[in-house]
Amino acid sequence: MRPEADVPGWLRPGWAAPTRVRALMSTRRARPSASGADFDPGRDGSQPAAAANRTQLAVELGARPVWLRQVHGAEVARIDQWSGPDAPVADAAVSATPGVACVVLAADCLPVLLCDDRGRAVAAAHAGWRGLAAGVLQRSVAALCDAAGCAPGELQAWLGPCIGPRQFEVGADVLQAFGIDPDGPASPDFVRRDRPDGDRRWLADLPALARRRLLQAGVSRTSGGCWCTVEDGSAFFSFRRDGAVGRMAAAIALVD
Repeated sequence: MRPEADVPGWLRPGWAAPTRVRALMSTRRARPSASGADFDPGRDGSQPAAAANRTQLAVELGARPVWLRQVHGAEVARIDQWSGPDAPVADAAVSATPGVACVVLAADCLPVLLCDDRGRAVAAAHAGWRGLAAGVLQRSVAALCDAAGCAPGELQAWLGPCIGPRQFEVGADVLQAFGIDPDGPASPDFVRRDRPDGDRRWLADLPALARRRLLQAGVSRTSGGCWCTVEDGSAFFSFRRDGAVGRMAAAIALVD
């Protein structure tokens, strides 16, 4: 995990993406210059402060974000073709239109941004354990390849902050969701750590689970995934640490 001092107000992928791809993720420190409050785009942007922060994100990105109604699933929305009056119900988005940005919210779940090497389309995915187990990344890769007209090997991915492998304690149900037998051989993505009362628990590695699924989908180039939302409270919101909290936003767009 990265030390707290390394986290700026805006995180930007350190990848070799085409120049027309613009990507960033907000932290609690990406606040408006005239305010000392946390930067929180809100769950739905209905509050004035959240709406102002969403506007700031759009300006910083240089594109218009299309926000999703996230449900911890695996649906992927083609947001540059979306014309409904309400936000798409999905946990991933794809855009091949300059100026229309894909954006996902997170506060412990893993945000994943993707682009192709020629800058023809971009995608963003909200990948908590439920979404990962349901195939949200595989479906995002397939939808992005379809939009960009490319093969998975032409994609690269960036993993944002999430609950880290020292903090994400889960039960047997999570292992079973990934097709792992809790009584079977040890998995590299789940480290056994039983509670003093004998309750069986495991520490799950979300970034490792995501990299494994991306690799299975044909995406071998990944970066990021080195920040823990629970351990760095000054930079990140965390539902596991604080309960009802704000959100961070990860966004990506094509720009002319």
